[in-house]
Amino acid sequence: WYQRRVHGLLSVLTPPRYPCCNRLLGKPQSSQKHTNMSQYLTEAQLASREQDLKLLLACDAHVGTKNIDFQRNGYVFKRRKDGVHILNLGKTWEKLRFAARIIASIENPADVCVVSARPYGQRAALKFAQYTGAQALAGRFTPGQFTNQSQNRFSEPRILLVTDPRTDHQAVTEASYVNVPVIALCDSDSPLRFVDVAIPVNNKGKNSIALMYWLLTREVLRLRGVVPRDTEWNVMVDMFIYRDPEEAIKEEAEAPAANAAADYVEATEVDTGAEAEQPANTWSSDVTVAGGAGWSDANWAAAPTAQ
Repeated sequence: WYQRRVHGLLSVLTPPRYPCCNRLLGKPQSSQKHTNMSQYLTEAQLASREQDLKLLLACDAHVGTKNIDFQRNGYVFKRRKDGVHILNLGKTWEKLRFAARIIASIENPADVCVVSARPYGQRAALKFAQYTGAQALAGRFTPGQFTNQSQNRFSEPRILLVTDPRTDHQAVTEASYVNVPVIALCDSDSPLRFVDVAIPVNNKGKNSIALMYWLLTREVLRLRGVVPRDTEWNVMVDMFIYRDPEEAIKEEAEAPAANAAADYVEATEVDTGAEAEQPANTWSSDVTVAGGAGWSDANWAAAPTAQ
């Protein structure tokens, strides 16, 4: 009776597409293998994929942390000797394209909300919102912004994009209350609760965060037809990278002094060149000696005579 009961429950509640369920039910397993997204890419797209992976390696987007969440095991390539986990960049690139397709499918770009409470991701979030038309919430997230209709900043987004699901946990939790899908940049130790699409990437470095937002923005614009795939996007990654306010103020203070020094060096070089162009002084016998005639023929070695 117990075996018949379990067999009946599995046949009713479990979809037959899972191999483990087919094995439990005694059905033959499907011979269809898992297909990779890269099998359906053209040569130009594969070349672009290789360039993107090189950029990800240069920005240390594959370097995770020493801790790992149990739900992140499928996104980790290996573990180094020092204990740091290395993320699989192939899955990072595929998840990035998948998230871009989800964002591009939204008819109204303003229905996409990007949240970043971490300082390293605030500039990138603002630039993403600027180029894609999304709604950016940089800085502290006000509780109740998705659930309390009496707030002045109340909004009802259709897609939520967060930089770190741990730092932006309030936004992720409220999105789960109103059934809003969540796309998150997740490290090896990031929690995946209420996260629908997790992009495995280093979300603690300013360069990796800026590069991910830049790649995501470019892919969304390409899917919308704004930027052709056969041409490079004219916006550089530097526009998305976080800049320290103290360093920016220091550079602005040093800029006048540097410009004055450059102007002084340029003026000195001009004066030196003008002096080099002047002719050299030449002395000849035509020059008359002050003192009148006879001075040039005088014997200066003779003894002085009284006048």
